[in-house]
Amino acid sequence: MSEKNKRLTREERPSFPKRAIITGGMPYGNKTLHFGHVGGVFVFADVYARFLRDRIGKDNVIFVSGTDCYGSPIAEGYRKAVEAGFEGTIEDYVRRNHEDQKSTLADYDISLDLFGASGLDDTAEMHRQVSEEVIRRLYELGHLRRRTTAQFYDEKAQMFLNGRQVVGKCPVQGCQSEKGYADECDMGHQYDPINLIDPRSTLTGDEPVMKDVVNWYFRLPDFIDLLKAAAADMEGRDNVRQVVTKTIKEFLEPPVTYVMKTYTDTYNELAPQMPHHEYIEEPKKTSFTLKFDTLSDRDAASKLLTEHGVRFREGKTLVPFRLTGNCEWGVPAPSLEGESGLTVWVWPESLWAPISFTKAYLARQGRDPEEWRSYWCDEDAQVYQFIGQDNIYFYGVAQTGMWLAFQSSELSDISVNDTKGHLRLPVLVANHHILFLDKKASSSGNIKPPMAHELLDLYTAEQLRMHWLGLSLGMRSVSFQPKPLDPNAKEDAQDPVLNEGGLLTNVYNRMVRTVFYDVQKYLDGVMPAGTVSQNVLDESEQAVLTYERFMYRTEFHQVIYVLDSYIRKASKYMSRAKSEADKSGDMTVIRQYLTDVFHYIKTAAVLLHPIAPRGTEMVREYLCMDESLWDWEHIFDTFADMGGERKLKFLEPKVDFFTRHPSQFKQ
Repeated sequence: MSEKNKRLTREERPSFPKRAIITGGMPYGNKTLHFGHVGGVFVFADVYARFLRDRIGKDNVIFVSGTDCYGSPIAEGYRKAVEAGFEGTIEDYVRRNHEDQKSTLADYDISLDLFGASGLDDTAEMHRQVSEEVIRRLYELGHLRRRTTAQFYDEKAQMFLNGRQVVGKCPVQGCQSEKGYADECDMGHQYDPINLIDPRSTLTGDEPVMKDVVNWYFRLPDFIDLLKAAAADMEGRDNVRQVVTKTIKEFLEPPVTYVMKTYTDTYNELAPQMPHHEYIEEPKKTSFTLKFDTLSDRDAASKLLTEHGVRFREGKTLVPFRLTGNCEWGVPAPSLEGESGLTVWVWPESLWAPISFTKAYLARQGRDPEEWRSYWCDEDAQVYQFIGQDNIYFYGVAQTGMWLAFQSSELSDISVNDTKGHLRLPVLVANHHILFLDKKASSSGNIKPPMAHELLDLYTAEQLRMHWLGLSLGMRSVSFQPKPLDPNAKEDAQDPVLNEGGLLTNVYNRMVRTVFYDVQKYLDGVMPAGTVSQNVLDESEQAVLTYERFMYRTEFHQVIYVLDSYIRKASKYMSRAKSEADKSGDMTVIRQYLTDVFHYIKTAAVLLHPIAPRGTEMVREYLCMDESLWDWEHIFDTFADMGGERKLKFLEPKVDFFTRHPSQFKQ
């Protein structure tokens, strides 16, 4: 029997935390939101936040995100905007994009408790404080090291280049990235800047030179055994997706280098000068593999190969995680050992930004910001972080290492499970790529995706939310194929985006309208609250239990399947029961029909509430009920249990609870 068809009991229900933090990633402050931001991350985070509010109480859930204001992508975006005629400061530029992002998220019913900005207003001040505390604490615990590394320098522009100001090809073997930047590609791979292939300055187009700079790095490779333990722990949890642990483990392999076989003779000459390594023949590949004992050994070998013009690529492995840089537009880094004037690199500070936003939210509520610990550290609380597949390295590897590092200066005293009041490891909910017309879409790539706000000219927010949730992004990359934007779509073909939404606009909407009109016709608008038929109770209970289990496991496509199956069965039941009631004219039969279908309506409304909040809130309004309707303490209750008969709000003719977009009606 398949999981979704398994008969469940109330004793098998999953347990949820008493308090929860939901985060939704951080879009860069140099852009508006494209559909992937919303449809690939934010909708999923919002649905889970709304579900948990209903499940464990809205006062126990905080949903935060914000604009990622700092770093070279924003500085470079601002430079280009000024060249194009933008007048204003970089803060003005970021604020414009932040407000646009905030507006778009609101249009999609993303119910953030706080959508902050790491570089604006009170959230910026809180973020500066947290950044200072984080870096100083890691330094005091001995988990940072000062390193001198080579950084790109544009001699024509006479300035160091950061992040997106350098573009080349990623040196990591097998990477399909369209763009490699200074020390990471747009797939999230980390590498030494000196290994970037064919680098070019975005300022002048020249090939930059390398100059030494000093920065602070987190000693991430020291945590390899703890990271392996964390990955094993994640593998044992049924609410952590396989893509998360698989990707994390890829970075826990020994350091390797892949050398083109055309350089075999040169390698043979250099091999005696290299640190100890294992030569691995790859018969079916154009390269051979060199496996090293340590990262420093590989770095030494890479330097030697580069000096002799040998082409190679490096495999994924743990490298020291850079915390600081010299990008002027950044959070000021604390002065350590006389190294001043540095700023915090954008990726690490974006990892602890949700903590900053949690503290800012609590302060705005008049609460003690230090309450953040009861959400991030207590054993009866849990953090759920919704991210894209490309960001698993940062959240699953770098963040995990840093969070563990706060426990102690001694690695032997650090535990993956018993965190002793320190930061607990979050549940990472990573989606695969959401493609656009079968191509990976990126605002920095060749395939330009539609902007999120543009789609609302074609679909309602609830239609899109339903569709994106049903795409199985937790399992694989899936293409988003809106018919109006598909040049290859056949005129008579159905729009695939409307498939899931039809459950709302057609099936469930018709059910709700029908029973409201019938209760007005037969019972003067007073909803009966009799005894619900046992088969209706049983079917509803199974739907609730199955839905709850899939929600716990963040298997949203299965949630949509459960809803589709339940609501369509309820609709068929209604058709039969209504037909019998209308034919008989017997008020006992009519009242039973309405009692049963209203229980279906109520159960479906609660299950749909996180997904389609506008329409379900309208259902609640017409039921004349308060927000206790959504409380899962009453999830199995009937209307008889919840106050008995009630006068419903009068439903005028042709009123819909769930509507199609105006563009979808024939003119």
